[in-house]
Amino acid sequence: MCGIAGWVAEASRAPTADALASMLRAIAHRGPDDHGSCHFQCARSAHQVSLGHRRLAIIDPQAARQPMCDPHAGLALTFNGEIYNFRDLRAELVRLGYPFAQDSDTEVLLRAYQHWGNDVVHRLRGMFAFAIWDAHKERLFLARDRFGEKPLFLRQNAGDLYFASEIKALLRLPGLEVGTDLCSVWDFLAYRYVPGPATLFKGVRKLMPGTYAVWERGVLREERYWTAPDRAPHAQPVPGRDLVAECLSRLDEAVRLQMVSDVPFGAFLSGGIDSSTIVALMSRHNALVRTFSVGFRDEGYSELAYAAEVAQCFGTRHQEIVVAHTDMIERLPRLVASRDAPVSEPSDIAINMLACEAARSVKMVLTGEGSDELLGGYPKHVAERAAPGFQLLPVALRRRLIEPLANALPYGFRRAKTAIANLNIEDWRERYVRWFGALTHAERERLSVLRLNGSQARDGPPFDADPRASALRRILYFDQTSWLPDNLLERADRMTMAASIEARVPFLDHEFAAFASSLPDRYRVRGLRGKWILREAVKHLLPERILARRKVGFRVPVNDWFRGPMREYLRDHLQSASSRTRSYYDARVLDGVLAEHMGGRHNHEKLLWALLNLEIWHRHYA
Repeated sequence: MCGIAGWVAEASRAPTADALASMLRAIAHRGPDDHGSCHFQCARSAHQVSLGHRRLAIIDPQAARQPMCDPHAGLALTFNGEIYNFRDLRAELVRLGYPFAQDSDTEVLLRAYQHWGNDVVHRLRGMFAFAIWDAHKERLFLARDRFGEKPLFLRQNAGDLYFASEIKALLRLPGLEVGTDLCSVWDFLAYRYVPGPATLFKGVRKLMPGTYAVWERGVLREERYWTAPDRAPHAQPVPGRDLVAECLSRLDEAVRLQMVSDVPFGAFLSGGIDSSTIVALMSRHNALVRTFSVGFRDEGYSELAYAAEVAQCFGTRHQEIVVAHTDMIERLPRLVASRDAPVSEPSDIAINMLACEAARSVKMVLTGEGSDELLGGYPKHVAERAAPGFQLLPVALRRRLIEPLANALPYGFRRAKTAIANLNIEDWRERYVRWFGALTHAERERLSVLRLNGSQARDGPPFDADPRASALRRILYFDQTSWLPDNLLERADRMTMAASIEARVPFLDHEFAAFASSLPDRYRVRGLRGKWILREAVKHLLPERILARRKVGFRVPVNDWFRGPMREYLRDHLQSASSRTRSYYDARVLDGVLAEHMGGRHNHEKLLWALLNLEIWHRHYA
């Protein structure tokens, strides 16, 4: 796990080596163990190439320095991530006649590109973002892993191209002028994150997951080499297979592969079925597993007791930390800077604190992220299967009877209220965003004076699902191509790398994802239960209390904190004269939202958290 940065630029306007050094210092937390750089002059054109690297040494820590260069082959590589099948690829390349001096995935990646060229991405099983300068062809090849576990940001200027693992490195480029992209602000008010490829910074964008890019002679060409398999309209299971047993076997293989490490490692353990399954499978391959859990002083929001039960069951070396509202206030501005974006989930702070604690004893952790998005683990996945039937009911019945009755339910029925409100949204694009988002299009128009329409114009991923696919497959595809890469995986990367620790996600092994996508819908969502096949696969592996418990999610008591100890903090950011974002909103509407929340009449925690973080981002960057 590392940080990368560099460029290919016309020599007369290319930055200096000092600029690259500054970019690398900006992402030093991603690689505190080592750093390096290399520079090239194109023989046939007036372009200069610079590659930089910060290293967090996980595999072959004493060797595999980067950028890795082979002057004879004319190749130089800077690489962030891990290739889990590198030993299999190495054996294949040795048979093909390629020599190796190290036992590292970096050298394997360099040789794999040398042999397969652009097609190298199809051979990789792992998480990655990398850049390879091919001097013989005078081209720069960049690629990002399938689900977007590892970040890669781009900045183009005429025929020049700049890249980095984090935006903050690009901001170190001399003479770079970036402003706020107001279309992305508009989208943020809906999603609570900025959907790719956009960012909040004008002129800075993400290389999309499952995509590679080739710069050649001042022209950048991008190609999507992989698509989340749930885009396909139908599952095609092979008859006669024991799918439940195969699910556990395939996941076990992904866990085993991702435990490859030459340094100490552990796991984040919440006590839910996903992380508990990862820990259970890790214990098959390692006698002693280190586990780390985070909770809150309010027991109604804390899962520490469940995590402790799992840790005891598998004999892990277990550590716990507790988060208070003071931690939120203290750490939030720093973590907005770490993410280069608003912190879209309050749990980001807790995850960063957990990563800081884990970094005291390990350099890598496995997590349960991605299971819900592959196997249908959210209540919305259950609800979406009912959407076509619900919308066959007369509009008058739905809006004049069912929705008012749902709204009259007490707060304890919040999931039912959310489901009814969202199922009434007939435009599936609006509905998919709304499940976890902040505002509908109409609500944005009421609150915001920007009058921009960014999200409605999007016609690529995540809105390119096959219309013949089932309702469940369509929303899973949305989650896998938007919510997952642009929010959850971005959070996992930034919050752990800020603590100089690597996070791996076995559920997102692309071969396991292909298996999950091959399942008929009933194997993922059955009745009112999500992740049916996973529950069946681990029912003899995990304690009954873990299997039977209701899905809680990693919730933070922000609702109560905004009405209590964080009340004035929130008001200062959204209502004071120093607010940078107040001009974006109709002040009467915003103040009304705050009054409703403070008075306990409505719970607007999701929206208020988004607005607070957008304000903190502006104070830091704008």
